[in-house]
Amino acid sequence: MSSRTNHQRLMALEKQMEAAAATFDFEKAAALRDEIARLRGESEDIVGQAPPGQIGLGSNAPVRQPPKGWKKPKKPGPMTSSHKGRGER
Repeated sequence: MSSRTNHQRLMALEKQMEAAAATFDFEKAAALRDEIARLRGESEDIVGQAPPGQIGLGSNAPVRQPPKGWKKPKKPGPMTSSHKGRGER
């Protein structure tokens, strides 16, 4: 496909996407958006459903780390003044 034909195809798809969004057909508009991104070579940036095994435990999602220099506070002793016994409010 030549660059001119590709450009014309992209322009036609953008018009169809705008028309679909104007008529509140968001599923069709999203599908057209994905097709436009695929033709432009930007399909990696589209957020979609994660592949199997990427959700939940064992995923490669980044783990939150505490800021540098942060230390875990000491656990208070059981005889502290803020400790309330059972039934006390």
